[in-house]
Parts: sequence; C-alpha cells; structure tokens
Amino acid sequence: MTTLYEKAARIAADERPLATAAETAAEQVDASGEALALVEQVHVELLERFDLEAVAALNTQQARAAVEAGARTVVAELFPHQGVAEKEELVARVVDEVVGLGPIDALVRDPSISEVMVNDPHEVYFERDGVIHESTVHFRDAAHVMRIIDRITSAIGRRVDESSPMVDARLADGSRVNAAIPPVVPRGPVLTIRKFRHDSFRMADLIALGALSPAVAELLAACVRMRLNILVSGGTGSGKTTFLNSLSEYIPERERIVTIEDPAELRLQQKHVIAMEARPPSIEGRNEITQRDLFRNTLRMRPDRIIVGEVRGAEAFEMMQAMNTGHDGSLTTVHANSARDALSRIENMVLMSGYELPIRAIREQVGSALHLVVHLSRLSDGTRRVVQVAEITGLEGQVVTMQDLFTLKIEGIGAEGAVLGHLRPTGLMPTFADRFRTVGIDLAQYLSEGADERWT
Repeated sequence: MTTLYEKAARIAADERPLATAAETAAEQVDASGEALALVEQVHVELLERFDLEAVAALNTQQARAAVEAGARTVVAELFPHQGVAEKEELVARVVDEVVGLGPIDALVRDPSISEVMVNDPHEVYFERDGVIHESTVHFRDAAHVMRIIDRITSAIGRRVDESSPMVDARLADGSRVNAAIPPVVPRGPVLTIRKFRHDSFRMADLIALGALSPAVAELLAACVRMRLNILVSGGTGSGKTTFLNSLSEYIPERERIVTIEDPAELRLQQKHVIAMEARPPSIEGRNEITQRDLFRNTLRMRPDRIIVGEVRGAEAFEMMQAMNTGHDGSLTTVHANSARDALSRIENMVLMSGYELPIRAIREQVGSALHLVVHLSRLSDGTRRVVQVAEITGLEGQVVTMQDLFTLKIEGIGAEGAVLGHLRPTGLMPTFADRFRTVGIDLAQYLSEGADERWT
C-alpha cells in the first residue's frame, strides 16, 4: 500500500506535471485523510493502554512528555517498517491530538502565523504577514473540530452548545479564541484563533516595518511624556493593540499604571502596572464584571495613567470623565474607519451609558478630553500602517473640530503589490505647541518635511 508519506513526497516532487489542480488538491486531501486515520489508530491504542485522564491532570509539559513516550512505543509496535522521520512525525501529530489542538496545533505554534481560521473540517486558513493562505491540514469531521473546541473552552470553565452556540475564550498563552457552532453556522463549527505575541513590538520595530516614520514616532513619544490623552483607532486586525503597547513604553517608570482589558493582551515594560481584566458571565449567566465596573474601581486605585485596551461600550462615559478630571495621559483604542469616525463611535458609546445627556454636552466632553487620534489601517498588501495623526482642537457650534498633523500619501504600487507611500506632515502646528515650549520642546522639529532625516 502506498503510504501517506510516499503520497506526500510524490505531490511535493510534482511527479505528474500534467495533473490538473483539482487532481493535485484531491491527492492532498487523500494524504491528509490517511494521516488522520493513522493518528486515530494510534490514539485509540493509547486509550486502551494508558490512563489519559491521569495525564490530563499533569501540567502541559509533563502531559506532552508522557503522551509522547507512550505514542512512541505504540508507533514502534504498529508501524515497525516506517522510517525514523515518518515515525517522529506521526508521534508529534498524536501528541497534538491528545493534549494539543489537533491538526492546527503546529499552525498555532508557528511564530510567523498571526491567525488561524477553521471554516469547516476540510477548510483551514492561516494569516502570515497580513496575507491569508489556505492550509493543507484538515480535521476528520465536525465532531473532531468540536472536540478541540470543547478542550479549549472547558479549560477556562466555559461551554459551547446549542443553547449557547457562540463563545469567546483564551488559550494559556493569551491567544484569543472565538468559536461558533450550528445552528448559527449551518455548515459546521467555526474556530478562529488570533495569536498572542510573546515578543511585543517596540516602537523601533514598527519604524523598521514602515508602520510610521521616525519623526512621527518621536512626536508621539513626546506627547505621551507630556501626558496628552491619545486615542488609537483602526479596523479589525489593523494593529491597534500592538501600537498601544508600543506607545506605552514612553510612560515614565515612576508612574502607577492601571490597565483595563477584555481580554488581557497588553504587555507593558514598566514594573508598577496593575492589570485588570473583565469577566464574562458564568454558565448560569451570573457574576459578570464589565469594563465599566473595572473603570469605576480603577478611579479608587490612585492611578497616574489609565490604559483601556479597547473601549467598547458604556465605559466610554467614565473614560471621558476621568480624562477631564485629572487623569491626563490616558491611552485607549477604538474600532473605527477614520479619525473622524472614531469620535462618532465614542459619542455613540457615551449615549449607551444610560445618562440622558444632550449631544452638545457629550461633544464638549469628547472635545476637551482627547488630544490626539492616531488612525491605523491594514493596506491591500497586508501591511499595517499609521495613515493619519489628527489633533482634536475643541468644539465649534455642534461639531468637534480636528486638524490633520500627518497623513499617509500613497505614491503607487511596487513589486509584488507592495503599497508605496510615506507619512507626510500637513504643515499645521498643533494648538498644544505652547504647552511643549514651556519645557523647551519645539514641535516644529517633528513637523517639517525634513524631520525624518534628523530622527533616523
């Protein structure tokens, strides 16, 4: 019988150059299916020989080591004629199946992959460098996907079933997980994992990647040190949390920082940091702790800085109040399509607070609380860039006024679809420039066309 590994080698070597794309895809599915069958065979044998419930009580490293030793013994007995490399590959896949995330475990462990998406058992995608690719790995069936989802949710005391068909969860490393099952997704269970980076980007890394220019980075660093309130906006996956984390490196060590998140993702470099995380309701629907609850408690914790990972709802009211009553230097993010749209989103969230406030009063709060909006976007080539830095200048009539300090000028499309462009200063001087002059900082050095050369 042709083994899985022989099939895979033939496909990789392209021994049939005249084969159609459909035939090649079919070969890959067949090879993946045979691999799953071998993994299942070893898994069943392990269940008969070993107490996997006892293994589940061990920590992650001990469990992997125990299952690996058992799987190696079983594989050696069942497949004595397989090569060493093939046996080790099979052992690794069995370990992933028993104590990991099954077929997608290797994708989740790959540091170059930022997101893993399971659309159905035979359709798995991943994102690398901002571009989505289809994976060759597959699940056996919908029950196989459900087993992995249950393993993730049970570890944190959550559940997903017909009465609660959608769930947000988190892996042990902090990666965000969303799962949805029928009837809300008729095709079958859907699993999305957004990876958590252990090596947080610093501002120098973002400059090297072209996310912003050195002059803009220096300007923002000065604004953080001078305790301006900064709102980072952008769409899903545009890099808001990463950018917020990078901005936080400019907060002085002597200050007490309280972070509010749902879920916790920020990794600040400072020592004096209190991290607070919202809690979803229990299985019975009780004991929920919202970001708004955390914000109210935070104000009693003597914070020098308050950092909200992402403002999503009624907590926007407390945030505006805090920024206007002495908690300068606060940072947060919001989902929005532009800097102007970010202000509208904040306004709508304040309306959700339940207070009967006139629109003008809300806009006065927003106009006086926020100083800068930094808008990010994921461009067509997959890169994440700062595309707009705008100053909030106040309120005129019923409109919150703002002026752009920097905007991204697109200059064309380069090789392999790369977007060419640079952040350019608009030539406008921010109204808070006098505040900086009192400490000997001239903002003109950041806002001129030649500023980047001076800060490189």
